[in-house]
Amino acid sequence: MRKPGLVASDVDGTLLDPMERVSSRTARTMRRVVASGTPLVLVTGRPPRWMPSVVDGLGVTGMAVCANGAVLYDTAADRVLHSHSIDPVLLHDVARELRRELPGCYFAVERATDGARDRIHEQFLAEPGFRRTWMSSDIRMVGIDELTGKPAVKLLVLHEQLTSAEMTAVAGAVIGSELQLTFSTSSGLIELSAAGVNKATGLAAVAEQLGVDRADVIAFGDMHNDVPMLQWAGYGVAMRNAHPTALAVADEVTTTNAEDGVAHLLDRWW
Repeated sequence: MRKPGLVASDVDGTLLDPMERVSSRTARTMRRVVASGTPLVLVTGRPPRWMPSVVDGLGVTGMAVCANGAVLYDTAADRVLHSHSIDPVLLHDVARELRRELPGCYFAVERATDGARDRIHEQFLAEPGFRRTWMSSDIRMVGIDELTGKPAVKLLVLHEQLTSAEMTAVAGAVIGSELQLTFSTSSGLIELSAAGVNKATGLAAVAEQLGVDRADVIAFGDMHNDVPMLQWAGYGVAMRNAHPTALAVADEVTTTNAEDGVAHLLDRWW
């Protein structure tokens, strides 16, 4: 590949090391990329509120595609520019069907506000059973009616006895094409977005705004939710620690995230 015109990277399992930190080598490489005038776009399943620590570690700002493509976020201005939401009626119906087909599952939703620090208590809502496994201080516990009562950019479904792939097999038959289904961990968590929304659609929108052709985009990822982005980009790179579905579609495999795999490859040009 010739020198990329845009660098896109997943965050967890890809850009960050196994301790969820930005290594000094990765930070130096990303600063050189941005200093050269090449856009860096973070494309992640994370919501905006979990992005400031990554941006601070990198020492550069820019556009981020969050919530698996559902939210476009300006990290410099701390501003959500656009979001795709799931209708409350559909949220309610899908949750009811999944509860029947995946007994023992618990639900959570991500909602978009105006920025990462805006109305934190309105952004991440979950059933009490969800928090038993997902120990996060920013979850607000609510009942299922409040959970599905407003639009959400992501519906998360957690099951303590199943893998994410097992859940996907069941959930896919339930939701069909009504929602976009994926997972970013194998540990019994699936993520649903509005139909047709994924990391590729989010990245494509940013590339179009920046005037960069997809053939000039290099993208890095490690999990099933990265597959559409790796396929869309002109050059898709999987981490050596990647899920088999990501490895299968990659144009190249770099070293692991523990070995600064993203920086290792980008050092060819920067």
